[in-house]
Amino acid sequence: MYYDLYNYWMVIILMMIGLYIVIKPSNLIKKLIGLNIFQTSVFIFYISVGKVSEGTAPIFSSTHSVYSNPLPHVLILTAIVVGIATMALALALVVRIKSAYGTVEDDELQEQDH
Repeated sequence: MYYDLYNYWMVIILMMIGLYIVIKPSNLIKKLIGLNIFQTSVFIFYISVGKVSEGTAPIFSSTHSVYSNPLPHVLILTAIVVGIATMALALALVVRIKSAYGTVEDDELQEQDH
């Protein structure tokens, strides 16, 4: 019974871990890792929702009548590419912040700004 919902439990666990990592630590690199974990949980959720029980690939056949929708999987591929580009930009900004301020800790950055 509960093993049917395994994917959704993992999505919830990963989402809460990612959210905690984004909120709690003051290190910018850790926050980016938390965002990445959160994003991965959303990917798993969309893939889990897109799976049709006993569905096959959407290739017309006389033996199959239930097909899985490929749209969620295509959207996830696009989201992965966008996520990689966003992470690269965020890491470049962190490198720039490190060279300008000498730290990547939120508390120290706020102290230096004031």
